[in-house]
Amino acid sequence: MLLWSAFTHAQEKPVKVEEQKAFSVIGLAVRTNNKTEATGQGEIPKLWKRFVEQDTARKIPNRAEQNLIIVYTDYATDETGEYTYVVGSRVTATADVPAGLTLKEVPAGNYATLESDTGPIQVVIPKIWQQIWAMSPKDLGGQRAFQADYEVYPENFDPQNVQITVHIGLK
Repeated sequence: MLLWSAFTHAQEKPVKVEEQKAFSVIGLAVRTNNKTEATGQGEIPKLWKRFVEQDTARKIPNRAEQNLIIVYTDYATDETGEYTYVVGSRVTATADVPAGLTLKEVPAGNYATLESDTGPIQVVIPKIWQQIWAMSPKDLGGQRAFQADYEVYPENFDPQNVQITVHIGLK
């Protein structure tokens, strides 16, 4: 597997473990799993398309920042099971959730923080996740909690030249 060899190199960028406060995200959500997403026929690209076409970011009330937040939550088991994927924004208040959008809480706790390479989104996202899945708890800074993980996309990012930060929830 040619792609796999690219992902098995040692972690080049340091992993930081940070204690983070809980926060709320409002956005579009879908239930999926990594096996389906790896086929190229997954739900995540369709959700992104809908998010962009419907200008969903502008419909999210009480945005705390302009970055986009991707939340992986409601894990059935671990990275092999179903999870909920949310593309949205961090919010300062949760009373106004527009119809069709979902509210998710990212719990407080310790999170391993990793930065992706810079490049096309369809390359850097799978690469950083393959790297995470290959890491031992020692390399990651702790055992994964499988409660919530999230990615931060900078405001007005270029899908052909993006760098994201991934936060992995730890036990």
